[in-house]
Order: sequence, then structure tokens, then C-alpha cells
Amino acid sequence: MSLVKRISTVGGFTLLSRVFGLVRDFLMARYLGAGMAADAFFIAFKLPNFFRRLFAEGAFSVAFVPLFSRALGKEITPESKAAAEAFASHVLGWLLPVLVVLLIVMEVAMVPVMLGLTGGFEGDTTSGEKFDLVVELGRYTFPYLVLISLVSFYAGMLNAVGRFAAAAFSPVLLNILMISALLTFNETDVQSARYLAGAVSISGVAQLLLLFASVKRAGLSVTLPRPQLTDDVRELLKIMAPAAIGAGVMQINLLADVVIAARLLPEGSVSWLFYADRLAQLPLGVIGIAAGTVLLPGISRLLAAGDSDGAQAQQNRALDFSMMLTIPAAAALAAIAAPVIATIFERGAFVGADTDATAAALIAYAFGLPAYVIQKTLTPGYFARSDTRTPVIYASISLAVNLVLNLILIRYMAHVGLAVATAISAWLNVALLYQGLHKRGHFKLDRQALAGTGRYIISSAVMISGLVWAADKWASYFVHDDLSRVGLLTALVLLGAALYFAALAAMGGLKVQQIRAFLSRQH
Repeated sequence: MSLVKRISTVGGFTLLSRVFGLVRDFLMARYLGAGMAADAFFIAFKLPNFFRRLFAEGAFSVAFVPLFSRALGKEITPESKAAAEAFASHVLGWLLPVLVVLLIVMEVAMVPVMLGLTGGFEGDTTSGEKFDLVVELGRYTFPYLVLISLVSFYAGMLNAVGRFAAAAFSPVLLNILMISALLTFNETDVQSARYLAGAVSISGVAQLLLLFASVKRAGLSVTLPRPQLTDDVRELLKIMAPAAIGAGVMQINLLADVVIAARLLPEGSVSWLFYADRLAQLPLGVIGIAAGTVLLPGISRLLAAGDSDGAQAQQNRALDFSMMLTIPAAAALAAIAAPVIATIFERGAFVGADTDATAAALIAYAFGLPAYVIQKTLTPGYFARSDTRTPVIYASISLAVNLVLNLILIRYMAHVGLAVATAISAWLNVALLYQGLHKRGHFKLDRQALAGTGRYIISSAVMISGLVWAADKWASYFVHDDLSRVGLLTALVLLGAALYFAALAAMGGLKVQQIRAFLSRQH
């Protein structure tokens, strides 16, 4: 299967998840709005997500997948498969007990943890009620960390053997269960928040069962031995240590926005940033995360076989393909931010003022969107070589810049300043990551990727001009909650796609033979 087809498989299922996620967010905006219950849920949900991205999908994945892929080898044999399974079993023997202990500690310490995170919402007229709700919801959502960490463990095994579908589909279950909770229990915003938090952890059980069954169908077998500090586990921990710091730096970067918004900005700021980030995450998840998921095991196995040129070629083609879709997506989100927010969210408890505030944040996030995707294609170049230390240094520099910019820009731009600071720090991180790989001779943008990016930028500029004109002409229709604005938003999307691809084709960037070559290349 070609690289683009593999990315498309992961991206397709991720797109399905994001579509369900948009439905979920639409219902959350309707039943939770941007008030006390919404802020409480988003903060409670942020906590397990922080640890999930820090360990499960951060440090653990970037250390486990290359080592498991290396054990499998470029060509899988019965001997290499047995060695990889033994390694995975040793890892599981440590992973599960650590997760259980962490869960117990966090459930007991939820009050001081949330107090440190929110400051008890000092100055808020509903501070006591709001803090109690955050603590309650935090206890409901935190078991999700244990379950999703095990999901990431099994997903890493499946991705290493080229089976991406189950892991990419599993987030759909989270969204389905959250949608079901919102549709069933919505008498009050607080009730919706409580059942929503419970649905999060229940979805973790469903995802784990799906991935466990998929591993069995793939013919992989893992046992649960007594924890032993074997050589391969020591190597995993050695790689994980700096990776955990690096992932932690990036997650602290994101968490800082929540802490600052909760402590220093008006009520609703956390929610505006959340809804804007959710829309920005749509192309990031479909394109960037898909590319990174496919690249890490692929590059790891190529490097294990000594094929450095093949690894560089994979990264260039992944970057080229990702930018062809990401640049116009970011441009479109910025050009029609208000119509998108109004159509998807503005109804019920989510009012026009919320649309304006969220749209401003979305424009800022859109500026950083290509950088987030590029990061996903560059970091496997480090992780596949077991270098988790260098990205930590770069991430730390980016975090420092982000925090400084947060404190400066929040004075002039309120919550939008937080989004702008995040976008700027993301581009700084990209510059550092590329410079590091290029200096070592591990990666260089080839002519095809550079020429393609130039064409994508010009085509996006053509698209923006058409979208801005149409959005301004139809602006009055987006204030009404009816099917007309859904139809007009669909028309805007189709117009943007037509303008972009027409301009791209006019510059020779969309020829049939090029598409066929894209789909047929193994790297």
C-alpha cells in the first residue's frame, strides 16, 4: 500500500471521527453553551487528555512504536514477530500497574489538583458551585486515561504491522457515546455535563475492547507477565524520559492557555478557545496526525534496514501531500470563520457574541495550522532514530516564547492573544525541527515539495479572494438559525474547493499522471 493510501486510510477514519465530533460539539454548544457547566466540563476533560497526550500518545507512543517496529524488522518473520510480542508483553507488565496507581492517586487528590489548576475560580460569583462541579466531573473523566493508554498500546502494535483502520476508527466511539449522553440527558446544563463526563470513561471501555479484538485478529499475542526490568524495557524508559519531558512541554503549552483563561479572563473564554480549537483540529487530525501515525513505523523500519534515502523520500511525499490539503484548509477557516462558527454552533445557549469571540480565536489558530501539521511530519525523523532529546530542547524554547507572548498579548487581545501566541510558538518549533534535521543530513525538502508548496499558497490566495467576496455578500443570511445558512455554508465550501483546485490545475499542480504517481508510490 502506498504512503498516500495509508495516510488516506487513517485520515478517512479520522475524518469520520471529526464529523461525529462536530455533531457532538454542535450539541454541546446547544445544551451547555459557554457558561459555568461548559467551562467545568472542558477543564475536567482537559485533565485526562493532558496525561493521555503526555504519556499514552506522547512519550509512550514515540518510544514504543519505533522499538516494536525495529523488533519486527523490514520483513516480518516468525522469529521477529515472536521477539516483538515478547517486548510488548514486558512493556504491558509495567504499563498496567503504573496506570492503576496513577488513577487511584488522582481520584483521591482531585480537590487539590483542581484547586491548583483553577485557583478555585477566585472572583467568580459562582466559584464554590463551579469548583465542586469541576472536581466531580474530573473524577468521572479520569478513568479514561487508563483505558485510552491501553488503547494506545494496542494501536501502536497494529500500526507497526500496517493495520491502521481500527485505531483510527476508535475515537468515533467516544463521540457516539458523548452524543448519546447529550441527546438523552439534557434537562439542565449541569445534568448534561455530568452524563457527558461519564460517557467519556465508558467510551474508553468500548475503544479498548475494539483494539483488543483487532490485535487478536492481526495474529498478535500479548501476555501480562510480572513486571521485570529487562534490557528492552530499560531502553524504552531511556527513550521515554526525554520524550515525556518534550510531550509535557507541549501539553503544558496548551494547558497554560486554559489556566490563564480560567484565572484571568471573563467566563466563557475557556469555551471560546475550546470551540475554535475543535474546528482547527479537524484538518489537523485528518491530515497531520494521520501523516505522523503512518510515518513513524514506516520510517523506523526503513532506518532499521539502513535505507536513509527511503526514509527522507517518505517524509517529503508526506509533507507535500499534507500541505496540498492543509494550506487551503487553514486559509478557508480564516476567511469564513464567522459563517462556519455561526452555522455549526450559534443556537440555544450559544449566542451571537459567542460566535464573534470564537471566530476571532479560530482565525488565530488557522494561522498556526500548517505548522502543527508540519510538526507531525518532521518529528518522526527524530523519534525513528530514538532521538527524543532534541525535540525536547526545541519544544522548551517554544514553550518559553509561548508563555511570554501569552502574558503580553492577553493584555491587548484577551483570549485571542492566547491563540496567537500558540500559533507563533508552533511556527518557531517547526523552524527549529527542520534546522536540526537538515543540519544532520537527515532531511532536506526536495524540489517537488518546495514547488508544490508554492503552488498551494498561490491557489489558496485565489480561493480566499472568492470566499471573502461571497461571505460578505451573504453575511446577513448567517444570523438566522435555519437551513438557509447550512446551504450557504455548503455553497461556500464548494466554491472554495472549486477555486483552489482550478487554480492548482491551471499551474500544472494537479495532473492525472501526478495523482497516479502519488497513489502508486510506496514512499
